[in-house]
Amino acid sequence: MAVILRNLKLSLLLLLSLFLASWASSSGKVPPICHRVECTPYDVIYVGDGYEIRHYNSNVWVSTPFIKDTSFVEATRTGFGWIFDYVQGKNDYKQKIEMTAPIVTEVAPCYGGLCVSIFEVNFYMPKKNHANPPPTSDLVVGRSKPVYAAARKVSGYVRDFNIGEEAAALKASIAGTEWLYAIEKSNRSGYGSVYCVAQYNNPFEYESKVNEVYFLFDDLENGSHSI
Repeated sequence: MAVILRNLKLSLLLLLSLFLASWASSSGKVPPICHRVECTPYDVIYVGDGYEIRHYNSNVWVSTPFIKDTSFVEATRTGFGWIFDYVQGKNDYKQKIEMTAPIVTEVAPCYGGLCVSIFEVNFYMPKKNHANPPPTSDLVVGRSKPVYAAARKVSGYVRDFNIGEEAAALKASIAGTEWLYAIEKSNRSGYGSVYCVAQYNNPFEYESKVNEVYFLFDDLENGSHSI
């Protein structure tokens, strides 16, 4: 009897450890690159099936002008080129800035045919530069409001053909929840079906790619969008 109880306890402990490992993997385990570079900080406030709800505090961002393009990949490449010049010293202070992760592309999609979508590429300013970020006339440097996000991890590469599918999968996973209600209320404020794609790795890292897609909203009461 003692042996049976001991084996039962071991089995329960094993199941518990597997559950905790799975939970940790899906609820805020930082991407490996965040051990090497500074990443945008956030708190995970809820973990659902295939998604998590996060809270981002106010941060300083560098954003591109709106880019009109039929291709997410090309628009992101264009915007990142401008941001790369900025961090390499093409700013009013001629100051080099450390790279951070992820690069976030906001997408206002156009549906059907070869219509043009609108993109904005965003760079998280390192914390040490928040007090006095180098200004520039080419990009927008500003502080965001605190914001919530419903986020979904995307494995492999993000391409023109799969980002819309991943955004739709995220929306399906939060169907019927208060989170989707807040996001849809945000959409009625005039932002359409805007979503964001976060890419953590540099273009020359081909393994262990970490990407995310998410919808932003201010809170559950008014759901007004802010970036």
